[in-house]
Amino acid sequence: MAAAAIFSSLRRRRSPSLEVFLAPVDLSDVALVRTLAIVATELVSRFSQKSFFFQRRNSRSLIRKLEVCLVFLDCLKDSGATLPHTALLCLKELYLLLYRSKILLDYCSESSKLWMLLQNHSISGHFNDLNLELLTFFDVFPFEEVELAVDVREQVELLQKQLRRTRMFVDEFDEVLRARFLSFLDEFENGRLPNPSELREFFVDKLKIRNAKCCRAEIEFLEEQIINHEGDVEPNLAVLNGFVAFTRYSRFLLFGFEEDEVDSGAGNQKKLKKNLISQEIAETLLTIPRDFCCPISLDLMNDPVIISTGQTYDRSSITRWMEEGHSTCPKTGQLLVHTRLAPNRALRNLIIQWCIAHGVPYDPPEGMDASAESYAMASPTRAALEANRATAIILIQQLSIGSQDAKSIAAREIRLLAKTGKENRAFIAEAGAIPHLQKLLASPNTVAQENSVTAMLNLSIYDKNKSLIMSEVGCLGSITKVLRSGHSTEARENAAATLFSLSAVHDYKKRIAEESGAVEALAGLLRDGTPRGKKDAVTALFNLSTHTDNCVRMIEAGAVTALVGALGNEGVAEEAAGALALIVRQPVGAEAVAKEERAVAGLIAMMRCGTPRGKENAVAALLELCRSGGAATTEQVFKAPALAGLLQMLLFTGTKRARRKAASLARVFQRCEHVVMHGVGYAYPSNSASNRDSSFASEVSVPISISVPVV
Repeated sequence: MAAAAIFSSLRRRRSPSLEVFLAPVDLSDVALVRTLAIVATELVSRFSQKSFFFQRRNSRSLIRKLEVCLVFLDCLKDSGATLPHTALLCLKELYLLLYRSKILLDYCSESSKLWMLLQNHSISGHFNDLNLELLTFFDVFPFEEVELAVDVREQVELLQKQLRRTRMFVDEFDEVLRARFLSFLDEFENGRLPNPSELREFFVDKLKIRNAKCCRAEIEFLEEQIINHEGDVEPNLAVLNGFVAFTRYSRFLLFGFEEDEVDSGAGNQKKLKKNLISQEIAETLLTIPRDFCCPISLDLMNDPVIISTGQTYDRSSITRWMEEGHSTCPKTGQLLVHTRLAPNRALRNLIIQWCIAHGVPYDPPEGMDASAESYAMASPTRAALEANRATAIILIQQLSIGSQDAKSIAAREIRLLAKTGKENRAFIAEAGAIPHLQKLLASPNTVAQENSVTAMLNLSIYDKNKSLIMSEVGCLGSITKVLRSGHSTEARENAAATLFSLSAVHDYKKRIAEESGAVEALAGLLRDGTPRGKKDAVTALFNLSTHTDNCVRMIEAGAVTALVGALGNEGVAEEAAGALALIVRQPVGAEAVAKEERAVAGLIAMMRCGTPRGKENAVAALLELCRSGGAATTEQVFKAPALAGLLQMLLFTGTKRARRKAASLARVFQRCEHVVMHGVGYAYPSNSASNRDSSFASEVSVPISISVPVV
């Protein structure tokens, strides 16, 4: 049957209704015939006057056949005769056939023209399948048991003869256009730019794509097919990306920068803003589907495997867990029956598809077979790279000399080009985009500013571009200004993410921290930002804290207070604790953290209910706080309630690093207690035993009895 082929290959903008899959089972023969007549009437009336740009002959032929079916059904309805059981079974199959016809006709009328060209053979095959099914219906239907009018019977018999002679029809004109479309891609593949007059003839004269709006709709439809792509559907992802790149190039070459939705009016800016930055960046750079993350590392899984309890983990994480001596499932606590790891290929393929669709880098593990091949198939072809390179040159030219609206459009398109692929990011920067994007950061237009800062963010992901951004005079200051006082939340958040990306280079961390207002703005975003903004800010602050020279600057800018406050926020607590663990390595940092009333309590709370990595960071921060903060700070940590039990729990159930840090912290307390018990000059304020809180010794009596393993 054609149904499987149709539903596996056609990409719909909306899901089909339930009736597509289920024939009515509880209708009487009269009600069933009446229902079929209604469905057929709707089909004929809806599509008989509709214009089909492609598949015209196949569509018209199918509609004419449906008209004969409607005459046949009207005759059955008017007769009112009781139908035999075999006839009812046939009519239920006809019900499904009618709905599949509706889907195919809908698809042909609503799909983009370029996609219809690419799928020309496949869609022609679907029409042929429906013809064969309709022939089967009429051949099987028990006409000898049903009374039909003579003229109706003659029409049905004529239709049967026509169906028997029918062969798959592929329109020659459509095939010529399809071949021409493919030839343009071949020219890019061979390093040549297509002739502009030939492009205009193809798009404007042949396809009637006459403006930027229509061309943009074609691009969006093709991009939708990339997101919904299945591995067994032609063309493959690499070729599809090539067609998108070619069409985008043609759009700007032929139609320039006319854009119906770009206007100075606030209403039009709001319309643009909906589809631009916030959702894309949140999904692409920060938000990974929960099921794709390893429960141990919380990172995107590279090689998901299933353990004996049925839970899935990343291979490296669960292997390290087992090597550390654990014999239970990290998520459920169940005892592991065996330690064999079964690859979760289905989930791995879903992760690969998600990475491809969102431009997330993915390194297939060694020995990976089918999935690695599918990922390789999605690598950019030379045609896609050359088309994108040609497009980038046009866009950067507009950034330089275009109108304000044209500059905003160019920045948006550069943002999209730089969203995926290091090759795209490299040649966009090499072509000189960064200085022009920097100027646009100061634009009074909200959308233009969002586009430019997000384009800068996407470009900065490529390591070589980081130096180009940092070496551009005033560029760091412009990004910081957007972070401090950008026109929109999205712009400020993406500026923070850009600083995070740039701070991955050690030599730039001090420059960023010393930039006026940068750390203060990050701290403010961590305190008052959206969940995504907090994440951007805390990761940037974490990177900055890894440079020892930044400690004093971060304290003065209020970053320590913001990081301590973030310990109570589940979404950013892990990174906040990690940053504090680095800051307290210096005495001045330990002193600043110790002055924060909620610091020790917040770290203790993380040890109790944080993530595995969060617990590591929390106990590490407490250990460094004791080492660098002096006796008074050590006593403050030492007196924290429930610390003894938490240390004991980490010593037995924590990760390797957490156990090592917990053991070291326990030894610190043992030495402190030894000094206190023997009255040696331990430098607590008011050091005499009579002046100290009598409850202090009882609170630390449990840690002293902890057996500290050598790790």
